Amino acid sequence: MAVQLTLAMTTIGLILLSLLWRYLAPQQAAISDLLAGVAWLIVAVPVFRAGLHSLRHPDLHGVTDLLIVLAMLGAWALGDLITAALLPVLMIFGHMLEERSVMGTRQAIAGLTKLTRSKARRLCDDGTLKTVDSSVIKKGDIVEIRAGDNVPADGKVISGYASIDVASITGESVPQEASPGSLIFGGAINLNGVLRMVVTQTGEHSTLGKVIALMKDAEQAKPPITRLLERYASHYLILVLLISASTWFITYDSQAMLAVLVAACPCALVLSAPATAMAGIAVAARHGILIRNAAFLEELADVDALIIDKTGTLTQGRLRLVDTHLTEGSDYHSVLQLAAALGATSSHPVSHALAEYAQPGSTWVVKNTQEKQGFGLVAETCGGPALMGRADLFAEYSIATSEQPDHNGPLVGIAHNGTFLGWLLLADTLRPEALETLKGLRDLGIEKRLLLTGDHLKAANTVAQTLGILDVVAHALPATKLQEVQKAVSEGWRPLVVGDGINDALALKAGAVGIAMGANGADITLVSADVVLTGSDLRRLPCAIRLSRKCRSTLMVNVFIGLGWTILIVVAAALGWLGGAGALVAALLHNLSTLMVLGNTGRLLQFDETGNKSDVV
Repeated sequence: MAVQLTLAMTTIGLILLSLLWRYLAPQQAAISDLLAGVAWLIVAVPVFRAGLHSLRHPDLHGVTDLLIVLAMLGAWALGDLITAALLPVLMIFGHMLEERSVMGTRQAIAGLTKLTRSKARRLCDDGTLKTVDSSVIKKGDIVEIRAGDNVPADGKVISGYASIDVASITGESVPQEASPGSLIFGGAINLNGVLRMVVTQTGEHSTLGKVIALMKDAEQAKPPITRLLERYASHYLILVLLISASTWFITYDSQAMLAVLVAACPCALVLSAPATAMAGIAVAARHGILIRNAAFLEELADVDALIIDKTGTLTQGRLRLVDTHLTEGSDYHSVLQLAAALGATSSHPVSHALAEYAQPGSTWVVKNTQEKQGFGLVAETCGGPALMGRADLFAEYSIATSEQPDHNGPLVGIAHNGTFLGWLLLADTLRPEALETLKGLRDLGIEKRLLLTGDHLKAANTVAQTLGILDVVAHALPATKLQEVQKAVSEGWRPLVVGDGINDALALKAGAVGIAMGANGADITLVSADVVLTGSDLRRLPCAIRLSRKCRSTLMVNVFIGLGWTILIVVAAALGWLGGAGALVAALLHNLSTLMVLGNTGRLLQFDETGNKSDVV
């Protein structure tokens, strides 16, 4: 683009010099013509090259290059070298306007890529810290992140507390509070405090790497309407040539004929779809929504049903303590710390969940832990043996338990020194934004909602009743989920399928649009999905649909501008209304339509999560 700008400015300088020479020395018109001829040659070579490329690889954008070549040759044949040189110059400035339409996304990609290049303090075997480039960090390394540092890769915090700015990754404006056990993304910024983390994913496998890859794929994709227009590119060119020839035979006005060729350049029409798609994809990325292809941005506007997974999608995907039923005289804090100490010695998911409640300074010290497969744990403490597990474990050790509470999730008993202390009730809790999200989708007209889960029916019904979902399919295998999605499609629905696990991959592919939870989604699910929520925030679902519908309305206006304005100036050119310099006036009016399309698209960039926008462009 810089080279084209240089050629254009040089051409303009020579044209001005030619006009000045003709004014000062009219008797030396040959020198003036020579300067104009040199100006024409400077821009003629790249224009001819572009036209030749369009003949070999025809598309709708190439129609513009061919029409400009024809108009330029026509002006040259008529001896109007000034017009022959100015036409490609004006089109160069038009192409620069078009290039600006994709700069926002390219700058976003460049900015994200820059986040992947940083320095990291890696912990060495001897306990010292060594500053290295983030590109050499590998899985399993322990790094220290100080205030102001970029997080060099995805990882799990093992010590320290800090606020993390994740806006560039998930679109979340509120900083994330990081503490031991928290998962943090590469490319995030540590706002305060010092953290140490173990690296879990690096490079292209990290969340940021996947974000960049998806944005690059989306940038290169063509919206469906663009592919449709390109299919008829050759027909459009023939039609324009017929109109131009008819203008000549009816009016014998060479300027009107050239003006028709220039006026018919479909730049604004060609730009309308990709400009809208690029703006929509850039806005979506800003909100933590990664769209693989512009086609899916369009498809989102038409979804009318929701098929959603439970575990890890509507729920947190991890067990948490939701209630306790302790025996009389048992101290809640003491029982919880004993359970955390026992849980820290086991790899069982229930034990992991309880281990998270450990607090510094706990007086419980357990040793000689034995894991009874399928029953629980037995360990020694300074005050006697401790047991944690199912009711069968306590029966084996002849310890009387209290009545088991009615509970859908894991139920864990705990005893110390032969005395039963109580029951701990765990469950996979709903995401806090789940209810708000379902209401938002209902407000958008998505009435049909189906909960698909591999979990048992009782747990699924509890979640469904809380969220107002009427249709539930439990004990669903991957094939079952696929069949349910295909059934909805065959009934005429266009389902939005949302999931996070490997067993959701087939279903995601079968829906109208498949959306994966990116923060903790399985790799195969992220590959199968059409859209990825980088922060796994369910509130992005209604946001994505609102954005898609806004993109569609913007596209319709852009197509109307591109098509309507082109027809208007073609008619004006054919009737000779553009005057003696009709070709140049047509070129200026052509660029005006490009500006209108970009201005309308710019309004889309003001979109926010609530679907509102600023009127400032």
